[in-house]
Amino acid sequence: MPSALPEPESPRRNRRPRKRELFCPAHPEQSLLGNGRKYFLHLLTPEQLKKRGMSDKKARLVIQAYPVLVLSNEWLEELFCAECGGNRWCHVSKHDRISHTVRWAERELWQQVAHVDPVVANPSVGEFTRREAGRSRTRRQDGSQWYDCH
Repeated sequence: MPSALPEPESPRRNRRPRKRELFCPAHPEQSLLGNGRKYFLHLLTPEQLKKRGMSDKKARLVIQAYPVLVLSNEWLEELFCAECGGNRWCHVSKHDRISHTVRWAERELWQQVAHVDPVVANPSVGEFTRREAGRSRTRRQDGSQWYDCH
C-alpha cells in the first residue's frame, strides 16, 4: 500500500554541526579529546607576524596600530590522546570551523600567552596544597607508592 507522504527528493540533511577534528602529532589516525581552557597567543613584535606570512611593512603597521595583537586562530590547549595515554599541551592552529593543525607546544610559546608563567607556581595555591598534590607521585622509602590503586 503506497504511503500518503511524498518521498523526499534529496536525502535528509544532518543539522547537527560537525565537531572539530584534532589529531595527535605522534599518532595521526588517533583523534584528540579535550575541551579545556584555551590560552590564546599574543604577538608583540613584527618578527612574530612575519613568521606567520605577513610582509615586513604590513607587520610593522599592524604592531604600531595594535601593540598587543591577540590571535583568535592560534592557542595552547591541553589535549588527551588515548594512544599516548596522557594529556599533553598542544599548539592548535585553526583553519576553519572543523580542520585544525595540532603540534606539541614548545616552552617558548608560553611567553606569548598573557598572564601565564609555566615556570612559576600559581600564587593562589597554598604551600600545603601544592605539596599534597604532588604526594601521589612520590614513593615511600621502601619503593612502593603512598596510595595503592587496587
